[in-house]
Amino acid sequence: MIYMEGRQILLADRQDITRAGFMFLIEKYSRATYRAINDKAQLLEKLREGDADGSQRVVIVDYTLFDFNGVDDLLIISQRYPEVSWLVFSTDLDLKFVKKITLESTNIGILLKESPMAEIKEALAFTLQGRRFICQRTMEMLLTPEKKPEEEKSVLTKTEKEILIDIASGLTTREIAEKRISSFHTVNTHRKNIFRKLEVNNAHEAIKYALRAGLVDAAEYCI
Repeated sequence: MIYMEGRQILLADRQDITRAGFMFLIEKYSRATYRAINDKAQLLEKLREGDADGSQRVVIVDYTLFDFNGVDDLLIISQRYPEVSWLVFSTDLDLKFVKKITLESTNIGILLKESPMAEIKEALAFTLQGRRFICQRTMEMLLTPEKKPEEEKSVLTKTEKEILIDIASGLTTREIAEKRISSFHTVNTHRKNIFRKLEVNNAHEAIKYALRAGLVDAAEYCI
């Protein structure tokens, strides 16, 4: 049993299923309180409130689906509240993000949504105790030798590449969401991340970039 009292957990995750899962684990394995957070403005408000009353806080956040303006935005906020324990609980985190978080922060842990239940419970226990947790898959990413620049593959994650291929196939955001059995918001967030990573402004430019870089096969997909 985790049994950590006096902690308030801020669940900064917009997926209802993820929230429900963490609420279940928190109620079953701890005595901490929790509150669902919908956006960055609300998160900052609750962090300021906790800073004023001295309460001990934990933030569990899905970085890929939350409205941070890049990894530096997350780092600045975490450094502003160094007493807060953070756990990034997301899918498809790229190596650049993982390296920056692990090298430039001491209070942000990383857990992938593909992690087994035992590891999720362990991550929750570590975070509630104020200890940083890095999941096994993330450690493997960090320990894998880097490829030479000419051998590097896409900066996009597997999910983002799949969505880019769907965009190149002419599917709308809503159609992609239905195909992936996902929410419109989730696919739209991935779409924005694709544009940001490729440094383009629209789908046409993203697909052209992907074709030039060999991310999608020109023989199968067209603009």
